[in-house]
Amino acid sequence: MAVTKKSNQDFKQLLASASCALFAGNTLAVEVQEDWKYDAATLIYVEGDSRVTAIEPVISATKTYDSETKLNIKVAGDTLTGASPNGATPSDAVQTYTGPSGNGSYTTPANEQPLDDTFKDTRVSAAVNWVAPLNRDWSYGTGGYISSEHDYLSLGVNGSLSRYFNQKNTTLSFGLALASDTISPVGGTPEGLTVMSAYTGDDDDDDDDDGGDDDEDDDESSESKNGVDVIFGVTQVINRKTIMQFNYGISSASGYNTDPYKILSVIDDSSGTNYGGNYQIDGSNVYLYEKRPESRVKQSIYWQTKYQLDNNDILNLSYRYMFDDWGVTSHTVDFKYRFRFEKQYFEPQVRWYKQSKADFYQRYLTSSNYQTEDYASSDYRLGDLDTITLGLRYGYQFEDNTEFYTRFSVYQQTNTGDQGFGKLVSQELYPDTTATMLTLGYKF
Repeated sequence: MAVTKKSNQDFKQLLASASCALFAGNTLAVEVQEDWKYDAATLIYVEGDSRVTAIEPVISATKTYDSETKLNIKVAGDTLTGASPNGATPSDAVQTYTGPSGNGSYTTPANEQPLDDTFKDTRVSAAVNWVAPLNRDWSYGTGGYISSEHDYLSLGVNGSLSRYFNQKNTTLSFGLALASDTISPVGGTPEGLTVMSAYTGDDDDDDDDDGGDDDEDDDESSESKNGVDVIFGVTQVINRKTIMQFNYGISSASGYNTDPYKILSVIDDSSGTNYGGNYQIDGSNVYLYEKRPESRVKQSIYWQTKYQLDNNDILNLSYRYMFDDWGVTSHTVDFKYRFRFEKQYFEPQVRWYKQSKADFYQRYLTSSNYQTEDYASSDYRLGDLDTITLGLRYGYQFEDNTEFYTRFSVYQQTNTGDQGFGKLVSQELYPDTTATMLTLGYKF
């Protein structure tokens, strides 16, 4: 099995949350610059228990022509290595898993969380965005991006339109983004809710550390997914110290929404000594590839307020509520407070997130129902979960107006759910996920 085994969505949400600190603005005002300005930063992300490690360097270049016209170019890359949960349940016996073709395998010891330790991926991306006025009351923005990795290609374009009122103290905005993704899983695309192939003993793919496609026997079939995101917003300057923003967003994804590398365990629920153990056919454990609906519509409501105190400290508070047609709902509260000094600042952050599970989320299937399901996934990112992020950002501005900044965060995720039956009760079905994130950046 090739070591590149990852859907583009695996850690997208968490890394995006961490990466947003790379280019956080320092003030509410727009400063007019004549020359190019650069922001170079690197994010280091490390999960506990020797799981995923990511290194993400990013450089952003901005040319500001006047107070309302600017061009931004951003280039990023990231490398991920480590071990990723495959969705199976731990067991009191050794477990072996294979790829969709039956070639290549990896093993999980008894009573340990099943992790795919062949996890490795490298991604590069580039984005260009342009913002300019149409006249004194209207402005527009447009842009595009490309993101590429061995088994995932994403292309997108976006545009926005803004209308100013009340001497530009009120702004109404509309944004539209279109995305087209191509997914090419290593070993081919498995059919959802079918039984994982038995191991054939061919480990040729294991020699391909870069996840290449030199093996002519690989079934490199591809799937596609299209996305449409629409956002409506209003930004209001309350007074010279307070600004507030409200957004409503709707997002649609159609096509291949399944993660081709995630599986589900089938648990024996018949009476006997194996009650609660892995269900077997012809002496082999039964695992199914997950399957998700081919469409998803998400809606969100977002509110943010920034307030500058008399001592120039800045309070930043936001709340986001999301719900979708998969049954998932979530609440996000993000609080930041920036202590500002003459040439430096400290900004502690607390971010809390709570999510309910998708309608088709199941930690496992049973021998009596696994053939009757239309959709099923044991991906913990679709389950009931709570997360807390504690962070601290520090910045120092030099005499030449360049700035060094760094941010350190600690993240913890807790999942909950059905604790199982029989042998399964003694296993840890919902282990906590912990991670640390360090950002180092320089603006010049």
